[in-house]
Amino acid sequence: MKKIGKVLGYIILGIIGFCVLYIVAEYCLSRLSASSKEISSDQTIQVFVKSNGVHTDIVLPIVMKELDWSNVFPYANTVGKKTGYRYMGIGWGDKGFYLDTPEWKDLKASTAFVAAFGLGESAMHVTYYNTIEEDDLCFGYKINEKQYRALVKYIYDSLDLREGKPILVETDAQYDDADAFYEAKGAYSMFYSCNTWTNYALKKADMPAGIWATLDKGILSHYRK
Repeated sequence: MKKIGKVLGYIILGIIGFCVLYIVAEYCLSRLSASSKEISSDQTIQVFVKSNGVHTDIVLPIVMKELDWSNVFPYANTVGKKTGYRYMGIGWGDKGFYLDTPEWKDLKASTAFVAAFGLGESAMHVTYYNTIEEDDLCFGYKINEKQYRALVKYIYDSLDLREGKPILVETDAQYDDADAFYEAKGAYSMFYSCNTWTNYALKKADMPAGIWATLDKGILSHYRK
């Protein structure tokens, strides 16, 4: 029994040590800037980094020269089917979290386990907005066309496509009347979360970002004045 107790003690200490190391590493790396490039003078495209307190989205203008996002993610796929929105927020995450956990009180142990260990499928969440207001969880940032193209490529590379088009997730789990879900590549895990996806997008576009982030706070720290 003593040997069993000792083994269990080591396991518990190992888990606690891992959690402490994870938290410290995430905090430090998410706040260390990954950007070393100077800001150019041709940054005229307004984008936003927006959080709901847990999950971050990148918000882009729907129409930009040759690209109209409503042709990629049709308004008809939303519940409201309204048109004429000005902005589109997009985020990546675990499909189980997106569809089965609208609020934290709905979280199941099985959903958390599958997500934490990268066993589930992923999805892209697209939300339309008429206006965007900056606050403690939403920050505007201006980029140039090259940066915008980098974001577009990153988003497309994250989508699971069929005949070159995004695959709509057929569900009634939309959060409101102006959003929809699409199949995506990759798997969510404790080392690659929804916020990690956002952070990599920002790095690809030479926008302020951390070296590695799994929580929204580290990402937003680069935009707070």
